[in-house]
Amino acid sequence: MRRREEIIQTATELFDRQGFFNTSLDDVAQAIGLKREALYYYFKNRAELLLAIIEPQAIGLIAGLEEIVSSDLPSEQKLHRAMENHLDRFDRHCLEMTITLRDGIMGSSDPVQSSMTRVWKTYEKLWTALIKEGQDSGQFQNIGDPKMIAFGILGMCNWLARWYKPDKEVSIEQLIDTYFNLVSQGLSQNTGDALAVAASAQALPPSESPAAKAKAPRKTAKRR
Repeated sequence: MRRREEIIQTATELFDRQGFFNTSLDDVAQAIGLKREALYYYFKNRAELLLAIIEPQAIGLIAGLEEIVSSDLPSEQKLHRAMENHLDRFDRHCLEMTITLRDGIMGSSDPVQSSMTRVWKTYEKLWTALIKEGQDSGQFQNIGDPKMIAFGILGMCNWLARWYKPDKEVSIEQLIDTYFNLVSQGLSQNTGDALAVAASAQALPPSESPAAKAKAPRKTAKRR
């Protein structure tokens, strides 16, 4: 069992440093000091090794979110805890989450594709249900399709895979609070004014919209 965990840990570090597609089983075996054939005792192929790294984190995300969604907490607290459940894994399991989200591994092989597609579909449905519940109860503004909003939140959170490192000055706790405030409150200091501006812009003809005016070339006065 210790050898299996050593293989998983070594492969995790190599996949993170070199990328999944640029790392072979030979690389993993060499880093551990084994022959490639010895790896086959623990893992049949690279896809099976990859699943051993990323699947536990995905299953953990679902288990955490299921508990949050089924609780009696107000929707705003559920949202905060859901974001915490997601982002906290970048601190505790940074390499695993980075490998899962950064390198486009969803299309890497059939076993990975089929397994992870089921997992992420379940996770997306839970997030959508959380947003819809908040909208139906009036605790969230009904500003769009719940699934679209859920995807927007997940896209923002998942971008940490591109830049976050646990040793950065910004802690994961700060990021959780910042992202939650951004989602729950928005950037505008006056939501009513922001909605009024958006509504008036939609009512204008295309040529008179703020975006069109911004793109229009400036007219210069003719010299006499």
